[in-house]
Amino acid sequence: MGAAFWVKRYLLAAVPLFAILAVIEYLKGSATAVDYLSAAVWAAVAAAIFVGAAYRRYKKAMDCPMCDDITQPRKKN
Repeated sequence: MGAAFWVKRYLLAAVPLFAILAVIEYLKGSATAVDYLSAAVWAAVAAAIFVGAAYRRYKKAMDCPMCDDITQPRKKN
């Protein structure tokens, strides 16, 4: 997995999160440029933590039972 994969993953996390936070600020009724900047910073930080944790698991070849459970089809009883 190259740099493009991780940048894409970061953007796929940061952009929707920013949109959600910006809409929340707008719905509060007091949306200013500072509120949108705050939403952008929080989205960037949260996405960085998310991607950083995934990258760490990838580099250390750590198992992710929750991730594996999502990708595996469920067994029928």
